[in-house]
Amino acid sequence: MYETTRPAIFLDRDGVINENRDDYVKSWEEVFFLAGIFPALQRLQQSAYRVVLVTNQSVVGRGIITAQQALAVNRRVVETIEAWGGRIDASYLCQHQPDDGCDCRKPAPGMLLQAARDLNLDLARSYLIGDAMSDLQAAKAAGVQGILVLTGRGLQELRRSAATDALRWLVAADLAGALAYIPGLPKARDWAAAPDHALASRPFDGLAGEAR
Repeated sequence: MYETTRPAIFLDRDGVINENRDDYVKSWEEVFFLAGIFPALQRLQQSAYRVVLVTNQSVVGRGIITAQQALAVNRRVVETIEAWGGRIDASYLCQHQPDDGCDCRKPAPGMLLQAARDLNLDLARSYLIGDAMSDLQAAKAAGVQGILVLTGRGLQELRRSAATDALRWLVAADLAGALAYIPGLPKARDWAAAPDHALASRPFDGLAGEAR
């Protein structure tokens, strides 16, 4: 447990960091990082915010891949982010299907609330960046400011939900644009190629995620 309460930047994965797939991301070979994602993530390295990945992966609950396979993909994503100079302090993965009634799958706030307990987070000063209304709903339920990016499903979700305007949200073109809403972040800087040794294995011990 961290001694000092700190705000967090929660990041959805598919559609924010890497491309979404209609048939789900089932392996490392199906992970394609979005353009400009690494310079944006670099800005979080020296920030005062905890950086937390929160991802729905019903591909496990649907029986398409195993929990171990999903965690392996997630681990490679985190390792690649870190190899390119980013930072992920904790990662949480929900394996359930939408109809399972769990409290962790977004739009439920369970992963955010668990992270707050694990990392001693100040949710009132935290942000969640996602490409779906379920991300924004989870943010609202947890008392976090949601930011919708138009990558992934974001543009479609914005058009679909605009008529109801059930939530108030911030909108940005992509992750870099979303970070412009967040105070106290360092400016973007030049970045170099990832070292060959930077992708060493780091095991994750559970689906609920590991504070690191």
